[in-house]
Amino acid sequence: MLIKPQKLKAGDKVATVSPSSGLAGDPDIRWRYEQGVRRLREVFHLEVVEMPGSLKGSDFIYEHPEARAEDLMNAFKDETIKGIIANIGGDDSIRLLPYIDFDVIRNNPKVFMGFSDVTVPHLFCHKAGLSSFYGPAILTDFAENVEMDPYTVNMLKRTLFSGETIGNIPPAEEWTSEHLEWEESNKNTRRTMQKNSSYEVLQGSGIVRGRLIGGCIDVLEMVKGTEIWPEKEAWEGGIIFFETSEEKTPPEDMKRWLRNYAAQGILQRADGIVFGKPKDETYYEEYKEVISRVMKEYDLMNLPVLYNLNFGHTEPKFVLPYGAQAEINCSEKTFSILESGVKQ
Repeated sequence: MLIKPQKLKAGDKVATVSPSSGLAGDPDIRWRYEQGVRRLREVFHLEVVEMPGSLKGSDFIYEHPEARAEDLMNAFKDETIKGIIANIGGDDSIRLLPYIDFDVIRNNPKVFMGFSDVTVPHLFCHKAGLSSFYGPAILTDFAENVEMDPYTVNMLKRTLFSGETIGNIPPAEEWTSEHLEWEESNKNTRRTMQKNSSYEVLQGSGIVRGRLIGGCIDVLEMVKGTEIWPEKEAWEGGIIFFETSEEKTPPEDMKRWLRNYAAQGILQRADGIVFGKPKDETYYEEYKEVISRVMKEYDLMNLPVLYNLNFGHTEPKFVLPYGAQAEINCSEKTFSILESGVKQ
């Protein structure tokens, strides 16, 4: 069982960190960071602390993984800080691994949230025994043009600010992955939303329950074989969540990666899998075909697989607490989280 952090409340202090890309500190993007921080203050009534290295820009951040790790460790150590939110993902947070003190995380449980390459720091937390939150980042969801999406706001409040059971997670009514340049001249331009379709049951029947584990499937490839790759027992009876990045993973790669999970015996240990909506819905049908093929190859056709959920590289999004008990109901095509994400 992973440790749940205390819930956030108005007036709490949260730290912003750049564990991967340093984009938030680049002069032409800084306005976007400040807009995201303003939402933390105005929408969620939080006090924001930027960790010292987090806004030193892309070059510094890339060249100094030890400084990124120091920011993360100091944010956990600081007893006045109640939560930590990643500014954005990237592609090299795995370089922080030599500088991580897992005891610091274990002994200072608090909310930690982000997605994409932040999958790696989530696995730092997982190894330390802390439940963290696969969810919104500062430069993306919090800094959304014009205003935050109400679906995202609601999901954040349900997951991080309430000790009540999170419950049923309905599909968002609309979605977008439209790319608008992060130029300040675009800040008042809403992205085009599209009508969302419901979840799809690709296979399986009945109701299954299990503890959440997973991340961005592209990033998980960088973690296999390292000390933070979860032990086989961690996948036992789990609900695995997978999503793909903005690189729009080719279906052939998805096929190979899923075969690896089956070859490791991980898929056989799981009770179900949920897949996030692909970025731009690129390869939407092709992924479904690949998933079904691999399941047939390994005689896993009865493993429930739910597809097209609103998390990861799509907006709006909900939040997945690692280690929380979740449910797939194949008959009703629903997904629920059966406990709170945080302590009261």
